[in-house]
Amino acid sequence: MAKLTFFYDLSSPWTYLAFNNVQDILVETSAEVSWRPFLVGGVFNAVNQSVYAARSNPADPKVIHNFTWLHEWARLAALPLDFPTAHHPVKSVLPMRVCCALEGDQLVLQKFTKAVFDAYFAEGKNIDDPNVVAGIANSVGLEGHELIEAAATQAVKDRLRANTEEAISKGAFGSPTMIVNDGQLYFGNDQLPLVRQALQTG
Repeated sequence: MAKLTFFYDLSSPWTYLAFNNVQDILVETSAEVSWRPFLVGGVFNAVNQSVYAARSNPADPKVIHNFTWLHEWARLAALPLDFPTAHHPVKSVLPMRVCCALEGDQLVLQKFTKAVFDAYFAEGKNIDDPNVVAGIANSVGLEGHELIEAAATQAVKDRLRANTEEAISKGAFGSPTMIVNDGQLYFGNDQLPLVRQALQTG
């Protein structure tokens, strides 16, 4: 069976698109998926600091075009996108730690991940607010405040750090980083056709 490892950070609009768009590919290819929460800021700090320089110049043509393309991709996928909001760029450490606390149950993690993506990118909520994150967890049948407490434990903090370091070791430079069959790395929503092809032929 083909396998897709999907490293992601909830603060990334391109990952919001890719997470939703990859679902049909997973069904189509019958691929096994492993959702892997990580901190994209940790990746940028380690291997891709040029991202910060680009963000510091909003008049850069590449930045302007990327913003336009982002909204065009969202329309193509029929996904609501309220971005950027007053919360951008959001600190994602808390919700990513909650994701790590749920990583052992991949189906529950997938459900929570989708709910947080929708809350941030479709509804404009602040996912750095513990009460907001707890409320999202409650909305999908989880114990929100228990998860907030779990996110503060050293074991969960260590897991998030380990996931980030693993992604870097595999060549990640942003979110989403997708790896097919523990081999070829793909990056971003626009490379999903290549991900589909690799899953079908790998």
